[in-house]
Amino acid sequence: SLNPLLAIWEVHRDTQWPTHISQHEGELMTIDTVVAGCVVFRLETNEELDQQRTEMIEGCLADLNELLPDLSDESQEYFQRLQTLGRLLLESRPMP
Repeated sequence: SLNPLLAIWEVHRDTQWPTHISQHEGELMTIDTVVAGCVVFRLETNEELDQQRTEMIEGCLADLNELLPDLSDESQEYFQRLQTLGRLLLESRPMP
């Protein structure tokens, strides 16, 4: 079901970008953009992610796993939510 994905996406979309981010801000912005783009694609088309998008999300999640420990508490919340969105994307299937 798309409901958890949609609910978390609405929170994420309405949240300000964290202010105090590590030296990895550029990389994190890219990850945020990729995941957001895939979420919007998923919600608007109701299609499963293709192989290319799936690999991009898997890469983003791997990068987030490495970057999260270095982030401030404020940033952690934002990027943990992004991580959850990525995981939900990989688990989601089209609605019948």
